Amino acid sequence: MRWALVKVALAVTVMVVVAFAVPLGLVIKEMARDRAFTNAERQAAAIGTSLSITTDRAQLDRAVASTQAGAAGHLAVHIPASAGGAPMEIGTGRAAAKDLATVQRVPRASTAEVPGGYALLQPTAISTGQIAIVEVYVPEGEVTNGLATAWLILAGVGVALVVGSVAVADRLGVRMVQPAQRLAHAAHDLGEGRLGARVPEDGPAELKSAAVAFNSMADQVVRLLANERELAADLSHRLRTPLTVLRLNAASLGDGPAAEQTRAAVEQLEREVDTIIRTAREAKPQTQATGPGAGCDASEVVRERMEFWSALAEDEGRKVRLAGVERPVRIPVARPELVAALDALLGNVFRHTPEGTAFSVDVHNGDDAVILLVSDAGPGIADPEAAMARGNSGARDGSTGLGLDIVRRVAESTGGDVRIGRSVLGGTEVRVWIGLDGRRGPAEGRGRGRGHRMRRRRRAQH
Repeated sequence: MRWALVKVALAVTVMVVVAFAVPLGLVIKEMARDRAFTNAERQAAAIGTSLSITTDRAQLDRAVASTQAGAAGHLAVHIPASAGGAPMEIGTGRAAAKDLATVQRVPRASTAEVPGGYALLQPTAISTGQIAIVEVYVPEGEVTNGLATAWLILAGVGVALVVGSVAVADRLGVRMVQPAQRLAHAAHDLGEGRLGARVPEDGPAELKSAAVAFNSMADQVVRLLANERELAADLSHRLRTPLTVLRLNAASLGDGPAAEQTRAAVEQLEREVDTIIRTAREAKPQTQATGPGAGCDASEVVRERMEFWSALAEDEGRKVRLAGVERPVRIPVARPELVAALDALLGNVFRHTPEGTAFSVDVHNGDDAVILLVSDAGPGIADPEAAMARGNSGARDGSTGLGLDIVRRVAESTGGDVRIGRSVLGGTEVRVWIGLDGRRGPAEGRGRGRGHRMRRRRRAQH
């Protein structure tokens, strides 16, 4: 579309320039010619006044020499022979004899071509009643004087008009094509599962309306998927609490076939729940928001999820500390992604630490990153690198091996990373680094140097 507009503008502008420039160039040529011959007529008129008074050669010589054309040798006077006299020629004549005879026979001013230019032949009646001819030579250079400059200016104006119209058409094409290209790319990304694709709502009215409709559709798709994941998470959390109670009660049943069957049924139910969660997580599409205004408030999400988990923490006698969520902290992560990552971290605390184990959640807001710390007072993780491997449950009951991998992918999508270490509470500390500038990729985030890690650690401790 862009090049089509440029071609149309180019064709129309060239036709307009040709339609106006060619006639205007011919008019300029005629004006230059008229200017040269009008000046020659004035020179001839000045000599005509002297001829009407006298035919004395000496006086006519002085009159011819006093004119601009006569001084330049471009003026001549042809006086026919009078009774008993000879014809008189004053100045340098260039016109052919037949042209002079024609003007004397038909006393009317005319123009004759001569070598190097033109000759203006002006008939003038003298005192003897005869017709004298004043010849003014007009060189070719005077006829075309200034013509080349005028045509050059005219051509420059035409070229400027063509270039200007092409530039305007190109800008107009870009303004129309870019929104369409962004919409096409966003639709392609959406088709590949990147549900965070959005397009700016600008451009022509029609494309702006299409962008609004596309963004609304994408938001609706994200909301539907988020609702499904929230439903799965809610069901899993609701199931795990009674499953924990059932497991504890089954453990207290003692020995016997009924007790063993009950414990086996509880374990099988837990495995089925883990399988459902694993299947849902592995099929999860990319939903990180990337459009204008994308992201969420980390403080709000942390407060909401801690309120959700606080009931279970109270039942198990766990002390909970929450810090850094007093004011909004905006991060470039879609709300459903942060909810899933936080639920995975808190779920690990409840599943892999004894009841009564304290834990804390801290949010640190820096200039270029936000750090989310989840710490507990449990036994810790013996092999942090193995724990970060996707699908590695470590032979732990109630583990799908996907929780920390989910957290890692969320962090790396912003250029950050995830580190596992020893917390001040004595157990595990999971530090999630979420980049705010978006200029680093996941690989770079994982390969940052020791100096960067030290700055992160100091910022996190602060």
